[in-house]
Amino acid sequence: MANANRPSGLSPWSTLTGAPWNGQPRLYSIAAAYASAIAIGDPVKTTGSADSYGYPNISLAAAGEPIRGVVVGIGTQRGLIANPGNLDSTIRPAAAQATDWYALVVDDPTVVYSIQASSALAAADIGLNADVTAGANNGFVSGYVMAAPTAAGATAQLRILGLVDSIDNTYGLYAKVLVKINEDELTSATGT
Repeated sequence: MANANRPSGLSPWSTLTGAPWNGQPRLYSIAAAYASAIAIGDPVKTTGSADSYGYPNISLAAAGEPIRGVVVGIGTQRGLIANPGNLDSTIRPAAAQATDWYALVVDDPTVVYSIQASSALAAADIGLNADVTAGANNGFVSGYVMAAPTAAGATAQLRILGLVDSIDNTYGLYAKVLVKINEDELTSATGT
């Protein structure tokens, strides 16, 4: 059976330590002037600034950039991770907003994520690295996917840990894989 083409960005799966992922994210801000859409599952980076409450500002992480974490919730206020103007929406619109928005971000460097591969994946690719590739969200979740794995010894944003063990998933095109963030802002010795 062929794998379904349903990108949804990065989804927390487990941890490297063997402990279950406890679902604990951290609050970040999205500057009102930021003009790109952000969806659940998008990898983000910090911008080097913060809002008036001290929450670091985030933006989308492009291929090759260190990743701070993955968005798991979006809202218009610090205490309300929702959009009261449109409760059906789980994305921040792709235009400047009147006020800052807020995102819950999983930034624990030990979290393992699942993500869809954009190229045919083989057993020999396990252990290699790969970057993320941006894709348009579907109105609810991220369109990010994992790019083709790099050659052995090359660095990239993600480390491929294995295949998601599911009856509807197999090696090949659009496989769902387990990855860890390899180029993480929090484990780097240099500041952003």
